Amino acid sequence: MSIDKLHKKLIKKKTTISVAESCTGGLLSSKLTKLSGSSKYFKMGLITYSNNAKINILKVKKSIIDKYGAVSQECCKSMVENLSKLSKSKINLSITGVAGPKGGTKNKPVGLVFIGIKKRNKILIIKNLFGKKKRSIIQNNTVEKCINLLIKII
Repeated sequence: MSIDKLHKKLIKKKTTISVAESCTGGLLSSKLTKLSGSSKYFKMGLITYSNNAKINILKVKKSIIDKYGAVSQECCKSMVENLSKLSKSKINLSITGVAGPKGGTKNKPVGLVFIGIKKRNKILIIKNLFGKKKRSIIQNNTVEKCINLLIKII
């Protein structure tokens, strides 16, 4: 993984980052804080795994979850927008998805993960279909994708 490259870029550009994770359960936060000096850029990592946590901590409207589901573009967007208000970081990232092996449906299969990135006033929501793989593989693929996306946008 290119965490070393991301670490150097974040420090060099004096960029702060915060994340709100669901299906990755803190794995991205763990990678982002792995290296010494990460306190220069890492401000906040929230694991909002349950719908209640998304609603109560990230202030995702219950109506969004009721209408679209927690694993949706709309929920992911709300997560990253509200994280941005909480953290005041230059870059904010949200993750919500179905890591499996259970919980998938026809419309939302195991391996479906939404990644939201907000930098200044720009929001990017990326829909990923990692396929029906082992839970740990889906989680690791998601984190790797996040790290690579962050490297590109910094």
